[in-house]
Amino acid sequence: MTIHWGDLAASRHALALAVVALALAAWGPTVTLPLARFHGIVVIDVTQSMNVEDYAEADKPVSRLSAAKTALREALAAMPCGSRVGLGIFTEYRTLVLIAPLETCAHFRELRTTLENIDGRMSWAGRSEVAKGLYWALRQADLLPGRPAIVFMTDGHEAPPVNPAHRPYFDGKPGKVAGLVVGTGGLQPMPIPKFDPDGRRLGFWSRDEVQQLDSYTQGRSSSVAGEKLAETDEPAVHADWATSGSEELSSLRERYLQVLAQELKLGYLRLDSGSAGVRALTQALTQPALAARVPTQLSLGYVFGTLALALLAGTYGAGLAARLRPGWRRLLRPRTLRPGAPRSSPGPNAARRPALSESAPGSLKAPRRKPS
Repeated sequence: MTIHWGDLAASRHALALAVVALALAAWGPTVTLPLARFHGIVVIDVTQSMNVEDYAEADKPVSRLSAAKTALREALAAMPCGSRVGLGIFTEYRTLVLIAPLETCAHFRELRTTLENIDGRMSWAGRSEVAKGLYWALRQADLLPGRPAIVFMTDGHEAPPVNPAHRPYFDGKPGKVAGLVVGTGGLQPMPIPKFDPDGRRLGFWSRDEVQQLDSYTQGRSSSVAGEKLAETDEPAVHADWATSGSEELSSLRERYLQVLAQELKLGYLRLDSGSAGVRALTQALTQPALAARVPTQLSLGYVFGTLALALLAGTYGAGLAARLRPGWRRLLRPRTLRPGAPRSSPGPNAARRPALSESAPGSLKAPRRKPS
């Protein structure tokens, strides 16, 4: 047996490097790089119209609020480390921030638990002034460090309804805060479930229990004293989301939300049912418009683990292959019959071979000639 001292020394060096790489992989070193990651606050509408069950999960009807929470929960799980997410709710005409943006990997449990506990019982008033709630959220984001983006999940149902020609006025700068309006709900009007303050269902809202006309037309005061209205001379643009006199029914007010998003220079997305909606929301939350460059820690453990595996494979793989090669050659070598070994009988469809001459073994029998 010949020992190749050069190969043995190289193997020892490779093994030593593999051990070092495995130790570094177990230690889990990290590197911090500035990467573009989502940085924003997701605000969920918790008013009573969000209890309309026009989504489906596992072939069962679920509410808009439940569908929004499910989609956001799946999107949170898919976000890369370094993403920062905050949570808030909208009701009445205000937005309340529950959690400021937190890093998703380090605080995933806190974010998910808070999200699971968001429900309609957190609402403190029966009004649903969507435009004002969106304006409120944008103003709050402008005051927070890093100016996080706003993702506003709502069906757009205003209660009381809004006059298209006399709408709430936004006193901020459109586009200063990035954001996305997520339209939640179906396009078919459906009855709005009624709940008491403890969350017990009391049936549905009837027509005479719901304000059918906007406060401006009725001469009533608004929810905010001295509120300035945005006067518009384009009623045709907004005619399709004006009140229809059936405010006890609710559907996604998509055109209204699209108008708000356009005026505020925000994106718009309709939340579809099932996995398609989850994928669309997850993709939307990873868009550069909602991202900020933040210091992000990346683990190098998998890099050193891969290096150790490559070194071990290179060191022992060649020797193992050399040992297995003779065995594979014997297995793949064509077999030859030993003298006197029985031949296998041919199958019924085997081609006939020429018969050997009994008088001259090993030679073909010559054909007989006709007498001349």
